[in-house]
Amino acid sequence: MGIVEDKIKELKNREAKVQKMGGEKAVVKHKAKGKLTARERLDELFDAGTFREIDAFVTHRCVNFGMENVEVTSDGVVTGHGLVDGRPVFAYAQDFTSRAGSLGEMHSKKICKVMDLALKAGTPFVGFNDSGGARIQEGVDALSGYGQIFYRNSVASGVIPQISAIMGPTAGGAVYSPAMTDWIFMVKDTSYMFITGPEVIKSVTGEEITFEDLGGAMTHNEKSGVAQFACENDQDAIAQIKKLLSFVPSNNMEDPPMVATGDDPRRTDPALDSIVPDSPAASYDMKDVIKSIVDNGEFFEPHMYFAQNIIIGFARLNGRSIGIIANQPKFMAGCLDINASDKATRFIRFCDAFNIPMLTIADVPGYLPGSQQEWGGIIRHGAKLLWCYSEATVPKLLLVTRKDYGGSYLAMCSKDLGADMAFAWPTAEIAVMGAEGAANIIHRKEIKGADDPVAKRKEKIAEYQDLFSNPYCAATRGYIDAVITPSETRPRLIDALEVMCNKRELRPPKKHGNIPM
Repeated sequence: MGIVEDKIKELKNREAKVQKMGGEKAVVKHKAKGKLTARERLDELFDAGTFREIDAFVTHRCVNFGMENVEVTSDGVVTGHGLVDGRPVFAYAQDFTSRAGSLGEMHSKKICKVMDLALKAGTPFVGFNDSGGARIQEGVDALSGYGQIFYRNSVASGVIPQISAIMGPTAGGAVYSPAMTDWIFMVKDTSYMFITGPEVIKSVTGEEITFEDLGGAMTHNEKSGVAQFACENDQDAIAQIKKLLSFVPSNNMEDPPMVATGDDPRRTDPALDSIVPDSPAASYDMKDVIKSIVDNGEFFEPHMYFAQNIIIGFARLNGRSIGIIANQPKFMAGCLDINASDKATRFIRFCDAFNIPMLTIADVPGYLPGSQQEWGGIIRHGAKLLWCYSEATVPKLLLVTRKDYGGSYLAMCSKDLGADMAFAWPTAEIAVMGAEGAANIIHRKEIKGADDPVAKRKEKIAEYQDLFSNPYCAATRGYIDAVITPSETRPRLIDALEVMCNKRELRPPKKHGNIPM
């Protein structure tokens, strides 16, 4: 055998060793938990045969605490690029079988390298997090590694889509990089996120809590809102990541991909003509409206379990990706509150950053009243919604189905906040407030002095309803561009989107605004 053949053989042996990750025993233990390995996760994400690994032979340089005698395959993280549905994507996957996927100097450098390449190439970036945290033996080098990743998360934000999949423990400083990305997918029962774990909490506060209750997938999907997706297993999470990528462009200089959905853009739905109940106090499911309007009824919904009084999600109209923000009358009557404002705000900013037109569907009686909301800063949080709609320059469509009152009318992308085209159903009520409250304020003295205050109050309520509890007053002022038959909503929205799809809007130059946080 010649010298060249020997060298090729050596390469193949080295590659084979890398493929074994932390060794057979560690891999078996890992998979017994129902988890895919780092390499299996990347194979699941990328189109078959397209993954190209980078830095496979990188090793750590630590000589403290006996680490000079410890070998960590690929330094605990697999990095590279491939194609997802034919589109290039960079990714990393932490390898828990190799020293628990702990992050040290070279581990972080590998991640930073592919982040830099993704930014240069203008491709989405996906991270699979499964790590025991900082490699303590490396001390401040490990901390520096996290900092370098955080910095790149910030630089890449709004330039390329950043997606984090939490597929194991993620604690301490490790949680901040996912939190700085656009989307967080968590896997039920096997993934956790927290700053301080149950043991530390118990020792400091005396509180006893499980890993799942403290930082499990459903905790962060229902309570904290830190994560946007709770998935059944690793495969489900990766399938949902791929679906999300199908709606978004590769970077902020591109438009989202067009998809031939086969759904007739002229399609109407007579069921919408009767979906709004006769009683203003009755509820209906806004998701039924959304699914009727969009292509093939397909609606991809992040934050499904958090702040359910507002709905956000991706869909298509005539093959074009859109972001939808809609009040949900089924929960809290669709009122806006702190969590709903935060949920919608971040989604609006993502859509605007990545050239995704927005459809807002309003049925909102107002902001949720109460001392807890006021003390929690509903003014500050609610202002974010006003800010972000005003700031967004993508095409913005508004549909008012029923109630649209007061400040919440403005907050749900009114014309004044930049809606390019605003439509209303005949059932829409656009006013400062509901008829009962308005009558009580405007005609207080008249009602109080009447021979029959109850009858007078009913009369004044009806009078206010006739004047303002409809879409026509707003339409006469041009705040609503068209009052439309509900069944014809889909073709009207598609026509509006098509004509506005090349919208260009310039704003005064500035470094950035000071968003009310």
